Amino acid sequence: MLGLTAVCIAGPSMEPALRSGDWWLVRTVGRIRPGDVVLLRHPNRPDLLVVKRVLREEPDGWWVEGDNAEWSDDSRGFGVVPRDRVIGCLLLRYRRGQT
Repeated sequence: MLGLTAVCIAGPSMEPALRSGDWWLVRTVGRIRPGDVVLLRHPNRPDLLVVKRVLREEPDGWWVEGDNAEWSDDSRGFGVVPRDRVIGCLLLRYRRGQT
Protein backbone atom coordinates (compact mmCIF):
# COMPACT_ATOMS: atom_id res chain seq x y z
CA MET A 1 0.00 0.00 0.00
CA LEU A 2 1.27 3.45 -0.91
CA GLY A 3 1.71 5.93 1.96
CA LEU A 4 1.43 9.59 0.98
CA THR A 5 1.83 12.94 2.68
CA ALA A 6 2.04 16.51 1.34
CA VAL A 7 4.75 19.12 1.72
CA CYS A 8 5.05 22.78 0.72
CA ILE A 9 8.53 23.90 -0.35
CA ALA A 10 9.82 26.90 1.64
CA GLY A 11 13.03 28.65 0.62
CA PRO A 12 15.47 28.60 -2.30
CA SER A 13 17.71 25.62 -1.42
CA MET A 14 16.32 23.36 -4.17
CA GLU A 15 15.96 25.93 -6.97
CA PRO A 16 15.60 25.71 -9.90
CA ALA A 17 14.11 22.17 -9.72
CA LEU A 18 11.74 23.03 -6.84
CA ARG A 19 10.52 26.49 -6.03
CA SER A 20 9.31 28.03 -2.80
CA GLY A 21 5.53 27.68 -2.62
CA ASP A 22 5.39 24.45 -4.68
CA TRP A 23 3.27 21.67 -3.17
CA TRP A 24 4.44 18.07 -3.53
CA LEU A 25 3.08 14.64 -2.67
CA VAL A 26 5.64 12.55 -0.83
CA ARG A 27 5.72 8.74 -1.02
CA THR A 28 6.42 7.68 2.56
CA VAL A 29 7.23 4.06 1.76
CA GLY A 30 9.53 2.52 -0.78
CA ARG A 31 13.14 2.45 -1.79
CA ILE A 32 15.46 5.49 -1.73
CA ARG A 33 18.02 5.84 -4.53
CA PRO A 34 20.72 8.36 -5.41
CA GLY A 35 19.13 11.18 -7.41
CA ASP A 36 15.84 11.03 -5.48
CA VAL A 37 14.55 14.19 -3.84
CA VAL A 38 13.51 13.36 -0.28
CA LEU A 39 11.70 14.83 2.69
CA LEU A 40 13.71 14.34 5.88
CA ARG A 41 14.05 15.49 9.46
CA HIS A 42 17.02 17.83 9.86
CA PRO A 43 19.70 15.87 11.78
CA ASN A 44 20.40 18.74 14.21
CA ARG A 45 16.82 20.06 14.47
CA PRO A 46 14.40 17.09 14.45
CA ASP A 47 11.39 19.44 14.52
CA LEU A 48 12.44 20.86 11.11
CA LEU A 49 11.49 19.06 7.89
CA VAL A 50 13.71 19.73 4.86
CA VAL A 51 13.79 18.65 1.23
CA LYS A 52 17.12 17.62 -0.32
CA ARG A 53 18.52 15.52 -3.17
CA VAL A 54 20.15 12.18 -2.29
CA LEU A 55 23.65 12.06 -3.78
CA ARG A 56 24.92 8.78 -2.38
CA GLU A 57 24.48 6.10 0.22
CA GLU A 58 27.04 6.03 3.03
CA PRO A 59 27.56 3.27 5.62
CA ASP A 60 25.64 5.29 8.25
CA GLY A 61 22.93 6.81 6.05
CA TRP A 62 22.47 9.21 3.14
CA TRP A 63 24.55 12.10 1.83
CA VAL A 64 22.07 14.81 0.76
CA GLU A 65 22.53 18.22 -0.81
CA GLY A 66 20.35 21.05 -2.00
CA ASP A 67 20.45 21.90 -5.70
CA ASN A 68 21.22 25.55 -4.87
CA ALA A 69 24.47 25.18 -2.90
CA GLU A 70 24.64 28.87 -1.99
CA TRP A 71 21.36 28.65 -0.04
CA SER A 72 21.38 25.06 1.20
CA ASP A 73 21.92 23.67 4.70
CA ASP A 74 22.77 20.07 3.87
CA SER A 75 25.27 17.23 4.36
CA ARG A 76 28.13 19.59 3.54
CA GLY A 77 27.35 21.17 6.93
CA PHE A 78 25.68 18.47 9.03
CA GLY A 79 27.12 15.29 7.52
CA VAL A 80 25.37 12.02 6.73
CA VAL A 81 21.64 11.77 7.45
CA PRO A 82 20.66 8.59 9.32
CA ARG A 83 18.25 6.41 7.34
CA ASP A 84 15.52 6.73 9.97
CA ARG A 85 15.41 10.53 9.42
CA VAL A 86 14.25 10.13 5.79
CA ILE A 87 10.46 10.34 5.56
CA GLY A 88 10.07 9.64 1.85
CA CYS A 89 10.60 10.63 -1.79
CA LEU A 90 8.93 13.51 -3.54
CA LEU A 91 6.59 12.00 -6.08
CA LEU A 92 4.34 14.58 -7.74
CA ARG A 93 3.97 18.36 -7.79
CA TYR A 94 0.39 19.63 -7.60
CA ARG A 95 -1.58 22.84 -7.37
CA ARG A 96 -3.35 23.39 -4.12
CA GLY A 97 -6.93 24.63 -4.55
CA GLN A 98 -7.90 28.14 -3.46
CA THR A 99 -10.54 28.40 -0.74
